[in-house]
Amino acid sequence: MENTAEAAVKELRSTVSSGKTKSYEWRISQLKAILKILTHHENEIIEALHSDLNKPEHEAFIHEIFSVASSCKLALKELRRWMEPQKVKTGMLTFPSSGEIVPEPLGVVLVISTWNYPFLIAVDPVIGAIAAGNAVVLKPSEVAPATSALLSKLLGEYLDTSAVRVIEGAVRETTELLAQKWDKIMYTGNGRVARIVLAAAAKHLTPVILELGGKCPAVVDANINLKVTARRIISGKWGCNSGQTCISPDYILTTKEYAPKVVDALTAELEKFYGKDPLGSNDLSRIINIHHFDRLEKLMDDEKVSGKIVHGGQRDKTSLKIAPTILLDVEEDSLIMNEEIFGPLLPIVTVNKIEDSFEAINAKGKPLAAYLFTNDKTLKEEFVRSVSAGAIAINETALHFMEVGLPFGGVGESGMGSYHGKFSFDAFSHKKAVLRQGFGGEVSARYPPYAPWKLQLLKALVKGNIIEILRALLGW
Repeated sequence: MENTAEAAVKELRSTVSSGKTKSYEWRISQLKAILKILTHHENEIIEALHSDLNKPEHEAFIHEIFSVASSCKLALKELRRWMEPQKVKTGMLTFPSSGEIVPEPLGVVLVISTWNYPFLIAVDPVIGAIAAGNAVVLKPSEVAPATSALLSKLLGEYLDTSAVRVIEGAVRETTELLAQKWDKIMYTGNGRVARIVLAAAAKHLTPVILELGGKCPAVVDANINLKVTARRIISGKWGCNSGQTCISPDYILTTKEYAPKVVDALTAELEKFYGKDPLGSNDLSRIINIHHFDRLEKLMDDEKVSGKIVHGGQRDKTSLKIAPTILLDVEEDSLIMNEEIFGPLLPIVTVNKIEDSFEAINAKGKPLAAYLFTNDKTLKEEFVRSVSAGAIAINETALHFMEVGLPFGGVGESGMGSYHGKFSFDAFSHKKAVLRQGFGGEVSARYPPYAPWKLQLLKALVKGNIIEILRALLGW
């Protein structure tokens, strides 16, 4: 595999050196090819996602196929404008110059995707990398083998393999890929592997984008439309891959008095959505594999929380399904409150006043997303101002990911860098500063031998003070 990785990078660098990937026409042709994949192979993509995750067709289409199509169509529509140099105003000190910022490709980039949205998280960054004019190697997740194999097949058939390559494999293959020199690496996954990626990148001074996770809180105030709130929390939690989503609500914060109403509302809506036997529902994804099933069971069976389950708790190891589970008044030192859940378990933490929840959130690592449900304008403003997170949504969960006009990325331990839409193009571009100057307009004051009048003139130029400039020129 090492030779394969080396050979792939060598070939892709040769393609980049030829200038092929820089052209507008090449970029457009590859983006159109991705759209063709979506059009001609939608059913195969849905089947692969069902095989890997038992993902409902509804979620497969909206969260993965539609999202990729939206990114691709936006890039096709806006690419020419994105590629244009951006004019900037120059100052008096460089007069009569002009300045511009020219976006240029970074070169050869590596995208390491994850298993929970194995089509979307693989292809969306590739769209940005191609739009920016790069060659790219995609390493899909081996934990979602059906989607990984399909990506290798389809991208190999539709895209220019001299510039876009899919390399499948597991830890060994990923390690060997990381040993190569890249111009940028994007990794989506957990913090443990992110540290390995970052360490490998540091050896070559390679910049990275890390899309990680964290414990995303949902603060629920009183005096709200609780039915709508419950439905939106359910949609962002269990309706997003059974909670196996980095931006799913990880826990709820609400007051002691309001918590029973929140539980009742969630329970009522969950039954409407998934019936009295949620394990038999076709609208819930399964847990990805036995390892993650056992991990979630351990969180549920922790003696500090096992008696806190107020709804759900059913599980079926054979089908790898866990029912939507709500836990009330869990202890802060329990396992479930000290790691990202990434599954269908939702603890509710109570506070005396809703404002106390902000301090509780900030006491933990910065999450990838934070949610607030309230009608209180002051509370909304304070939440945005005081809570640091990759993104914040008011009276909604997870939908910010669907908005290509917003950057998607973390802060602190939830990640670094961002992408989506124009932000993807920027993420895989170098913003090259260009200053243009003619041979006229020489200012002798910049050159030795230095003299007091020259310094006086330069100070006047820096200040932009016309009167002082004239005085310095006239020797006054």
